[in-house]
Amino acid sequence: MFSFARMITSILAALTLASVSSVVVAAPAPADGDVSSISARAVAPSSRFVIYSDNWVTGALPAASALKGYNVVALSFLTLKGAVDQAKNWESLAGSKKTAKKNEYHKAGIKIIASAFGATDTPTTSGANAVNTANTMAKWVKSNGLDGIDVDYEDLSAMNKGDGKAEKWVSDFTSTLRKTLPKGKYILSHAPLAPWLAPSHQFKAGAYVKINKSVGSLIDWYNVQFYNQGLYGDCTGLLTKSGGAFPGSSLFEIPKHGIPLSKLVIGKPATSADASNGYMSPATLGSCVKKAKAKGWNGGVMVWQYPHANAGWIKSAKGGAFH
Repeated sequence: MFSFARMITSILAALTLASVSSVVVAAPAPADGDVSSISARAVAPSSRFVIYSDNWVTGALPAASALKGYNVVALSFLTLKGAVDQAKNWESLAGSKKTAKKNEYHKAGIKIIASAFGATDTPTTSGANAVNTANTMAKWVKSNGLDGIDVDYEDLSAMNKGDGKAEKWVSDFTSTLRKTLPKGKYILSHAPLAPWLAPSHQFKAGAYVKINKSVGSLIDWYNVQFYNQGLYGDCTGLLTKSGGAFPGSSLFEIPKHGIPLSKLVIGKPATSADASNGYMSPATLGSCVKKAKAKGWNGGVMVWQYPHANAGWIKSAKGGAFH
């Protein structure tokens, strides 16, 4: 995902060049478990409707009613240098305000997670230690009372090298996160670029096909970025035949490479300004979602970002297929 306005430029440059072209210091906020029982916030929904929030919001989150129809909100970003943007906004809240907001969101059926990295963070290329970074970020999630973490790894340079270092870094990072944020108690999602989920000469070490083989059992779902590659602009490209430079990376092609269909969440930008390409109107997306649901998929929908997307956006994007 970008810090999206920040990230469009860097992703475009990387995509052109390649054909696809932190340590976080946490202010100890409320103690973990100070809201509701951990089981109430831990179980990942079977269909996920995820919205990222990177633009500043007073109080870190809007009223839960503004996000009716979603069940996960991801505060962006935790970075190698610490929490920034909406993650920093949340970190800065008084403990009592965190507790009140979490209770409000949990009552509305919405989990609150943090999103790590984004397109401007390059953990493998920067030489960050995967284990140390994961331990620090996991502790931040717990000390700030969140429901889990989303891994928005977009170190394009490292992945494009094809030497296996990116895949190993992400796998080590993921397995370490799970030691502190156990499955069934905390959400752990990833947000890969769609081409990374299909075999390609561009990613010789396997990208997320390899990562899924290594640690896929630890990952609750994938918020797949079906945009910024010049593909996925209509229902055919999105669902059944991606074509172009990255064949095999549409929604129903990806499971052929060992990644469960049930874990695939369709990710789209809220507006054409939120990505370089791949935008669909929510109504058009809704028609694709309805077709996918009729074929047995029920993974859900992800959008970048609030407030460009809201309750009305997700209602349209569900296409009447989900309630």
